[in-house]
Amino acid sequence: MKLSDELPVDHRLATVYRIGAGLCGVILLVFGILGFTNQLGFFDTSGSQVAGLSTNGLLSLISVVVGSVLIAGAAIGGNVASMVNMTVGSLFLLSGFVHIFILDKGANILDFGMSNVIFSFVMGLLILTFGMYGRVTGGLPHDNPYWRGRHPEQAAREDAARRGATAAGPPRVTGGGAGQTWH
Repeated sequence: MKLSDELPVDHRLATVYRIGAGLCGVILLVFGILGFTNQLGFFDTSGSQVAGLSTNGLLSLISVVVGSVLIAGAAIGGNVASMVNMTVGSLFLLSGFVHIFILDKGANILDFGMSNVIFSFVMGLLILTFGMYGRVTGGLPHDNPYWRGRHPEQAAREDAARRGATAAGPPRVTGGGAGQTWH
């Protein structure tokens, strides 16, 4: 089974994935563009700040690329937006963990500061939450396509019971008074 088979094109969850990807993508795109407008050096680690975050030309470029990927995912929508959100969100969390260990070291070529690490964690969790919304939980409703994909036998039984109930129609009353019988 492919992920694209589980979620109908017009499912209401697709809107959540699109909004999340688009919103976070625009934030990253604006941050990257602001970094470029300040004409920062590509590998400059002097502590130049944009919107309260340390940045350089390389981080601006990465922000523009990742923001564009999120916006593209939002434009495509559906499972693509969800998977893009989950992938990018995971990468943001990974970046936060990596950069917390290299803050004051020469390997910090993106000029991360503690505010960048916190932003990376917050943005990663936000993007990841948008991507996982309606997909990952123990209490999914039975009409959710991800629940149905994980429990195909029970979903088939419920569908058959629902078809049987609608085919039989509503119960009929025959007879009159106290001797009524239901069919």
